[in-house]
Amino acid sequence: MDLKVTNGNNHFDSTPEINNKSVKRNDEERLAKAARDFETLLTSMMLKSMNSTTEGGFFGEESYGGDYFDTIFQQEIASKFSQGKGMGIADMLYKKLTGKSISEITPGIKLNNMQDVPIKNFDTGLRSLQPSNGSLKRLEKYDKYIQEASEKFGINQNIIKSVILTESAANEKAKSKANAKGLMQLLDSTASDMGVNNIWNPRENILGGAKYLSKMLRQYNGDLKLALASYNAGPGNVQKYKGIPPFEETKNYITRVMSYMNHLNEAQNEA
Repeated sequence: MDLKVTNGNNHFDSTPEINNKSVKRNDEERLAKAARDFETLLTSMMLKSMNSTTEGGFFGEESYGGDYFDTIFQQEIASKFSQGKGMGIADMLYKKLTGKSISEITPGIKLNNMQDVPIKNFDTGLRSLQPSNGSLKRLEKYDKYIQEASEKFGINQNIIKSVILTESAANEKAKSKANAKGLMQLLDSTASDMGVNNIWNPRENILGGAKYLSKMLRQYNGDLKLALASYNAGPGNVQKYKGIPPFEETKNYITRVMSYMNHLNEAQNEA
């Protein structure tokens, strides 16, 4: 999404003011959170728009993991902006609603590393994510395998594509620290169970990943979020927590796949 920023104040002049005496402490905290989340989202969108004008993004199109780290880098900056003074949008909104400065209710949070980023803000940024142009271009050469897997296992192609984009950014040589391999980041044990002979073969990797995902979808009666949680964290954890496990990585994973899928669906509808 390309953003055109003119006079930002014009967008807030018509916001009705609320008598600050009628706003309770709990309401003030919720309003402050909403204002900061809004500024985080807007900043993330602006950074993404800026990044789209840079060939290969901040980390370069050919760098392994560049697509993923572009996103993290954007969100880190957005979080720092909104938790500090930022662009002043959160404070402006909060003053309109309460008559107070946001610093009176929520002092700035210092962020020293990625573990300091609140999950609530991380989720907000992820919802605005789109796959990079580089990863989409790489994904195109696997279209025939994705179509084959879709038809064989009854899974929408955009779901398979979104998992590939999230797992490996469409890099068939990707390998994780957990030894997950290829486009759909299969473990050797999972690949073997799914009948994959050569885990590095793109066609076999996609068919194996799609077969496993279809198994999870059947197990959870078509609930995509639970199937994705199982794909990421394992069915044992889904069973243990009787739903989506409370892991930040899994929550972010599901949100990212769903965001990519929505983007692909919208692009398909516009074509």
